[in-house]
Amino acid sequence: MKLEPKYMPLAATVSLFAAMVVFGSVSYTGFFSAQAFLNLLIDNAFLVIVAVGMTFVILTGGIDLSVGSVVALSTMVLAALVEKQHWSLWVAIPLVLLMGTLFGGFMGWLIQRFRLQPFIVTLAGMFLARGLCYLISIDSISITDETYTGMAQMRIPVWGDAFLSLSAVLALLVLVAAIFIARSTEFGRTVYAIGGSEHSATLMGLPVARTTVLVYTLSGFCSALGGVVFTFYMLSGYGLHAVGLELDAIAAVVIGGTLLSGGVGYVAGTLFGVLTLGIIQSLIMFDGSLSSWWTRIVIGALLFVFCVLQRVFETRRKQG
Repeated sequence: MKLEPKYMPLAATVSLFAAMVVFGSVSYTGFFSAQAFLNLLIDNAFLVIVAVGMTFVILTGGIDLSVGSVVALSTMVLAALVEKQHWSLWVAIPLVLLMGTLFGGFMGWLIQRFRLQPFIVTLAGMFLARGLCYLISIDSISITDETYTGMAQMRIPVWGDAFLSLSAVLALLVLVAAIFIARSTEFGRTVYAIGGSEHSATLMGLPVARTTVLVYTLSGFCSALGGVVFTFYMLSGYGLHAVGLELDAIAAVVIGGTLLSGGVGYVAGTLFGVLTLGIIQSLIMFDGSLSSWWTRIVIGALLFVFCVLQRVFETRRKQG
């Protein structure tokens, strides 16, 4: 059976993930266990959520460099409201999500209204959000609220002794919703159309301007939600949280098979991209003799390979 060229990047990612699972299972005792795989999702839940938002942005041919800073700002605002202002969690969390959504929407409006490069606008957003963190505090703010720590430590049984955390469940819900939006809604179809050719999408009468703004609004919401989930992981707000997370999110999306030029990609592929990054860390941890910096080296090498694969795919698509 001949594989369609558009599925090649995703097939390469899934094959790579499967190969690393087999290698780890053969090489290391205890690697092949249900909880070991669930831990990949638990440890990277915030990255899954942020990368899902980034997927929609890249599908339109754009980029969002502000996601890591918005995650940090969300942790700072949430920690300050809960610990210093003693706000209820059920007021503080929606406010943080609203803040991230409006922040993303504002960047999208600037990009669409003034025809600015997404790279420049989101770079400004990155500096602005990171700077706002230090207006709140230059120190880390610990979250000690009993309800919050209880939510962070919640264990949801799956089968046997295996469990998921609340953050992992939220990541899965976001992933399922994103797959539905991308494949079964007018918004999702317009996102793909803009990435394929914005000019053609405009001529077809699709709501290009509205969709562009909504894509960055969605990315802002995912970043803020990623920040809330990140606080479950760290139980603190800090201006230096999630430094470089935007690059991890972009790497996960690209390794997951989404073309940087837009128009082709799958939200489910992004999950495999994140899991691939996670399993690289697990392999290095199980090995025990390699520094954690080898994770960055391997990810860099993978990105080179996938960039070449994307070029091959685009060449075949144009020839076809």
